[in-house]
Amino acid sequence: MELNDIALIRRSIRKYDPEKAVSREELESIVRFAQEAPSWKNKQTSRYHIAITPEQVEAVRSCLAGSNQQKTEGVGALIVTTFRHTIVGFDREGNPDNEGGNSWGWYDLGLQNAYLLLKAAELGLDTLVIGIRSAEQLRQTLSIPDSETIGAVIAVGHRAEDAQRPPRKELDEIVKFY
Repeated sequence: MELNDIALIRRSIRKYDPEKAVSREELESIVRFAQEAPSWKNKQTSRYHIAITPEQVEAVRSCLAGSNQQKTEGVGALIVTTFRHTIVGFDREGNPDNEGGNSWGWYDLGLQNAYLLLKAAELGLDTLVIGIRSAEQLRQTLSIPDSETIGAVIAVGHRAEDAQRPPRKELDEIVKFY
């Protein structure tokens, strides 16, 4: 499958089939691919905390805002993505290299998350990126160290129903050529 095709079939899925499991091998494959995304000075500060057992999936789901708990019912795995903060975007003395500071950690994590979503789609897996969650509850549930900033929770599973492709803006609305 071509990259363009993968991007066009990938959807944010909000209803999962509980009868279809996600394997550890599939999850390892998507994280390995996510690692190929570029990062600031190749620091690779992104981290992945993956709930795969039914008990851990339920524990992580309990950290999500109400409607997100419903949207992840029946999901095969939940990946909490984080990055080690105050590393990328900083010099050796710990001073920000530019006005971005820790924003570069978010940037790198976002790139890797995008790769992760595309690889999941290539493998026939469906995803949903969730930002409304309790970071402190996630930190306690998965023993995430204080040295990591919690980014997103990514649901990974098999869709129970199809989702429509939302319209995209025209290029002249988002691009300026100089």
